[in-house]
This record gives sequence, C-alpha cells and structure tokens, in this order.
Amino acid sequence: MFVRELQEGAQVECVLVVREAELRAKRDGGRYLRLTLGDRTGSLPAHVWDDVAAVAEIATVGEPVRVSGRLQVSGRYGAELKLRTLCAAEPGSFDLADLVDGPPRSAAQMEADLRELLATVQDHDLRRLLHAVFGSESPLWVRYHSAPAAKRFHQAYRHGLLEHSLSVAQAVSAISATFSEINRDIAVAGALLHDIGKLDAYAFEGSAIEMTDAGKLQGEIALGYYRVRRLIEHIDGFDAQTAEAVLHIILSHHGSLEHGSPVVPCTREATLVHFCDNLGGRLGSFDRLEKELPDGERWSRFDRALGGGAYFGARDGAQEAREAA
Repeated sequence: MFVRELQEGAQVECVLVVREAELRAKRDGGRYLRLTLGDRTGSLPAHVWDDVAAVAEIATVGEPVRVSGRLQVSGRYGAELKLRTLCAAEPGSFDLADLVDGPPRSAAQMEADLRELLATVQDHDLRRLLHAVFGSESPLWVRYHSAPAAKRFHQAYRHGLLEHSLSVAQAVSAISATFSEINRDIAVAGALLHDIGKLDAYAFEGSAIEMTDAGKLQGEIALGYYRVRRLIEHIDGFDAQTAEAVLHIILSHHGSLEHGSPVVPCTREATLVHFCDNLGGRLGSFDRLEKELPDGERWSRFDRALGGGAYFGARDGAQEAREAA
C-alpha cells in the first residue's frame, strides 16, 4: 500500500524512505528521534523512543527502511505512524520508483525542449551566458540537469529544477509574444537562470534533499546572483545593461521583500518572470497534493504553500471520460 491509501488503524508493513531525521531532547534529559517517512505518494511523521542511538544509525535521510506499525490519527497531531520495528531495507526488497517522486516528462524530453528553446535566443551575449550554464560540456549543466527545485513544496525530486525552470521559461516565451514591449531574450534567459542559486543552496544525494550551509547562511537568491554575475564577468564585452536586466530578474523573482527578494520587480521582464515562477510553483503544489490524495477524496489536507486545501473534484469526471473513450 502507498502512504496515500492508508486509513486510520491500518497495520503497516512496508519499505519507506527516510525524508527527515532529527534527534531531539526529552524533558528528562534523554533523547528521542523524530522521523518523516514516505513514498512517492506522501509522507508520515513517526517517533522513536527506545534504542534511539541504534535506530538513528539506520534511519539516515535518503535511505529506505523497512517498518512495521499502525497508522494513528488524532485531532491535535494528525496522522502518525506508531512504529513497532524499523530496520534497514534489504536490497531487492523494494522498487525505488515506488519511493521517489519524479517529473511526468522524461529528462531526455525536457532536455530536448530546453535545447529547442535555447536555439531561439538571438542576443549574442545571452547566448554565450546560457551556453556557459547549459552547454553539453558544462559542469554546471550536469548539476542543473539533476537538481531538485525545492526541498518540500514543489518539484522536490531529481530533475525538478530543470522541469520548473523550463516550464517558467516556456510560459515567459509564450506570453512575450502577446506583450511586444517585453524583451523576450532577457525574459527567457532570466527565467532559465532565476533559480540557479539552488545548485549551491541544496545538497542532493539519492532521494535526500538538504539545505547546505551556504543555503542557510546566504539564501538561494544571493547565491544565484553571485554565480551569474561571476559568469558574466568572464565573458568579454558583455553588455552592461543586459547584465543588469538579467541580474535584476534573479534578485527580484520572489516578488516582495517579505518573501526574500532584496528588491521588488522593477522591469517588465522581471515582473513577467516573477508571476510565471509563482504560478509554476503553486501549480506544482497541486501536482504534489494530488499524488498524495487518497482514492475517493476530493479535498487535500491544508497546505502551507497554498494557504488552504486543494480541490480535485473535476478529476472524477476526467477519469470517467478516459474510461468512456
């Protein structure tokens, strides 16, 4: 059974992946282990109160573990897996595809779409900048290709950064055709580069996504700004106004000071990238919640990224239409 299919009182005997593991202090001075365990459909909290040190060695972030227990639901704490046993999962006893989420499109297809979009950029300086990141021989491309887009809320899986940034850039490209005042090349380049700071802000190994020290201390926007600025400084004759326009997109793409941008969008191109980025992130949250939704349910749980529950009533009609066809 997948996590989303579990009901209150269900007896659980399966392999799950450790998404979070944190040692915490008890009131009596002892320690306990707080875990988040999940598969590709969702996750559950769990606590270990006994043999904490031994279990902590096994339950490391990103590792699959075999668990047994019971699903308990309370009005105060929600769903929790009450563990009986936890041990290392034997190789071959599980399918990794059941545990780790991924994009609906293949990485090869997304790369082909990216190459097609890159070929439409006409500005000479921007072509050189984009080649420095996305060129097939670039070490940055290897990392960008595999990186997640987030730790938790949207596209938090392998190839998530490529999926998110490509979709934002494709939306920006399409909308630029409607608003002739927008410099399409700058907007598309900014869209592809807006989240590049996540290469330094996140450490990604297997299925584990953790914030790096640099990510915690500086933030992904500052890291992205300095990375792109350094790339530009190594390109001879790069136009100063073009550089300023792209760097402004990176600095302002969160849209407001309270959301982490040091400046608000002050150009058409930055405004367009911000709204397409925000839309992509929010729609990505709907995808995540729908995967977690138990069969027969129409409303998701409260989601902090959306500020409420998500409604999926229309999917019943879509399923019936597919079956009728």
